[in-house]
Amino acid sequence: MTSDHTAHFERAEKLAKDPERVRRNFWIKLKRVAVKLPFAEDLLAAYYCAFDRETPRHVQAALLGAIAYFVLPFDFLPDMLPVLGFTDDAAVLATAIRMVSSHITPAHRKAAHAAMTWGLEEADA
Repeated sequence: MTSDHTAHFERAEKLAKDPERVRRNFWIKLKRVAVKLPFAEDLLAAYYCAFDRETPRHVQAALLGAIAYFVLPFDFLPDMLPVLGFTDDAAVLATAIRMVSSHITPAHRKAAHAAMTWGLEEADA
């Protein structure tokens, strides 16, 4: 039996099994909300790590799950709430990054920084 609190994680888990859908939805949402996210560069580094073919599968799964939770339009705290809206997304992402931080390389961080510096419109080209 799922509670109202775990239903969102189940949807994220299901979405994480479709990496192309996560990729597509990630860029749409990130472009819309990046200016509000203090953790946008960390999120991008996690994204680049998750889609790096050199990243181990268990690391990809953890990061894709966290990114899928970010992508979901309805989560524990709706993203439309000022200030609080992304705290649950940040907590899920921070936990995933902490678990797999040794796999997020300087190259992933450099790509994230470049995407933020050059603008997100070129990042998904």
